[in-house]
Amino acid sequence: MINDNPELTLARQFVESTGTHLFLTGKAGTGKTTFLRWLKENSPKRMVVLAPTGIAAINAGGITLHSFFQLPFAPYVPEAAFVADGQVAYRFRFSREKINIIRSIDLLVIDEISMVRADLLDAVDEVLRRYRDRSKPFGGVQLLMIGDLQQLAPVVKDEDWQLLKPYYDTPYFFSSRALRQTTYCTIELQTVYRQSDTSFLHLLNSIRENRCSAALLDELNSRYLPNFQPKREEGYIRLVTHNVQAQRINDRELESLPGRSFAFRARIEGKFPEYLYPTDELLELKQGAQVMFVKNDTSGEHRYYNGMIAEVTALSVGGIEVRRKDGGAPFLLQEEAWTNARYALDEETKEIHEEIDGSFHQFPVKLAWAITIHKSQGLTFDRAIVDASGSFAHGQTYVALSRCRTLEGLVLSAPIPARAIINDAAVETFTEQARRTMPDEACFRSLRQAYFLELLQGLFDFRALSFPLARYVRLVDEHLYRLYPKQLQRYKEMLQQFKEKVMDVSQKFSLQYTRLVDAAADYATDAAIQSRVHAASFYFDEQLKPVDELFVQSGSLQTDNKELKKKLTEAHDELSRVCRLKRKLLQYVADAGFHMAGYLQKKAILSIEDKEKAPLKKRDTKKETARQAKAAVEVPTDILHPALYQELIAWRNAEATRLGLPVYTVIQQKAILGISNLLPADEAALAAIPYVGKKCVEKYGAAILEMVRRNGKS
Repeated sequence: MINDNPELTLARQFVESTGTHLFLTGKAGTGKTTFLRWLKENSPKRMVVLAPTGIAAINAGGITLHSFFQLPFAPYVPEAAFVADGQVAYRFRFSREKINIIRSIDLLVIDEISMVRADLLDAVDEVLRRYRDRSKPFGGVQLLMIGDLQQLAPVVKDEDWQLLKPYYDTPYFFSSRALRQTTYCTIELQTVYRQSDTSFLHLLNSIRENRCSAALLDELNSRYLPNFQPKREEGYIRLVTHNVQAQRINDRELESLPGRSFAFRARIEGKFPEYLYPTDELLELKQGAQVMFVKNDTSGEHRYYNGMIAEVTALSVGGIEVRRKDGGAPFLLQEEAWTNARYALDEETKEIHEEIDGSFHQFPVKLAWAITIHKSQGLTFDRAIVDASGSFAHGQTYVALSRCRTLEGLVLSAPIPARAIINDAAVETFTEQARRTMPDEACFRSLRQAYFLELLQGLFDFRALSFPLARYVRLVDEHLYRLYPKQLQRYKEMLQQFKEKVMDVSQKFSLQYTRLVDAAADYATDAAIQSRVHAASFYFDEQLKPVDELFVQSGSLQTDNKELKKKLTEAHDELSRVCRLKRKLLQYVADAGFHMAGYLQKKAILSIEDKEKAPLKKRDTKKETARQAKAAVEVPTDILHPALYQELIAWRNAEATRLGLPVYTVIQQKAILGISNLLPADEAALAAIPYVGKKCVEKYGAAILEMVRRNGKS
């Protein structure tokens, strides 16, 4: 799908090969979520995925903006930080690990950007500038903003807007002061995969773009069917505007069913805040209840998907049997697990990974005779009864209607008046301006070249080293010239040598490689460019070697003056950090060449080093092994290595037959899927896969790993 869609292909190229911020938008059902999933699996950049709400974060496979950046929910007033009751309410405090993650990411993805307020985006900018590059918006991190401005808008209370309106003309993300300091591109996806009915698509687009004529409104309202009572087996779901409406309908329908009620309480482990609950903590059901799945099937059998409507066909104290509303055989449900994750750094590889703080275990369904329009965003229904006559916010009607695949599957519980189709003029203005500046292939090539040059300039720019170097020499010259006259003389000579052999040469070299890049047909692989960059990397590393030996390796000069000692230490530590980072990058490029993906990865890992290298606490190996064994690992739903999968299945069945036991007691199906997709290299990696377990590793680990080694590359 990605390579067959020209807009998605262009978006992929922008993310992979430029540093330009990107707003990826498009109508409902155009593949935005599919692109995000692909990006998480394939992007060469170090990335984190964030979203404005808990539900949106779970759907995106990330965490919330507030959680990652530890932001309060109070409004962010520029130049005054966060404000609550007229008082500054917050100061940033991050762990060393979180700072390292912030410093090392290349790409920040924000899903459902339509719901992100301008002040929240500016708060993100302040955090990123503080811990990265203060001179650049968002600290130099590339932003990928995904969403549809014609869908749900940001929530802003009247009292909050009174604080914010002196700084922002709208509450939408595009009014962010930091974003307006950047150059960013918009790519709008055109192909709709959810609906194929051209007349229905035309109607939806007219509503989306505020072009709904009286004739089109009449066509839409032809789906108002008074006193419509669907048959229970048809599986209609009602979309309503308020939570209380949905709750009332679901409670009434459940109560009307005969038979006994069964309740299933979720099992919560570790930290899992209530606002992240993906379904009811106490799930009450009866036989005949209409339910909606809130998660894709992770068993590999593709029996259900997020948003699918089903009916409960049988219940017991410990189990639920359901059948799809569109037919098929009943099947037994298993509990699913949702994780509350946070981004963490692997201490050895310095790669960013998700670490599990808590989990929520429950059957993956919820009552679904009714659901709010807000919670339906991102879902698709074959049949829906929509109550949008009381819509009160921008985009609400469009979101409700666009959940349906066809006009025939849509029923209106009340006619939709023109006033319920609410479109914000500010969004229309922004959208029109963005469409006029959509990037094309030529724009992409220009930005890709600019990004390549930007990375080269970063490698061969030594100003970040010259500042602490000059500061350190100046402190010695002003305060310690009598104590260390010979050392000071050596410092001054080295400073002059640094200017002549590093700073001056780097300025001349920038003109050379810029001309070479401009002239090359394929500058990324051009032999002449690679040769010059290789030689320059070796040259500059050699010139920095005496600087390293004289200033860094010899340590800071000593003094009894506490205040001066503090200043000297700070200058020396900064000089040491920058010099060490620069030399390691130069040495890497001299050895491996200059290739963007590898260079970015190496730079990110090296940049994790702290300004003050505090000793790491000794790790408890036993506790760490136990933690890894308990941590949930995200498993792809497709079978990536079928030969291994088949051998594991055959081995499990044979072992179960030999022991005279059910197959799941040997190893569960979900565990086999995880092994087939993740290819564990050792027992620790095997234990980290969900549903494997310590006993399975002890008993069968060697046999399983041998099968992985034999078939893992198939």
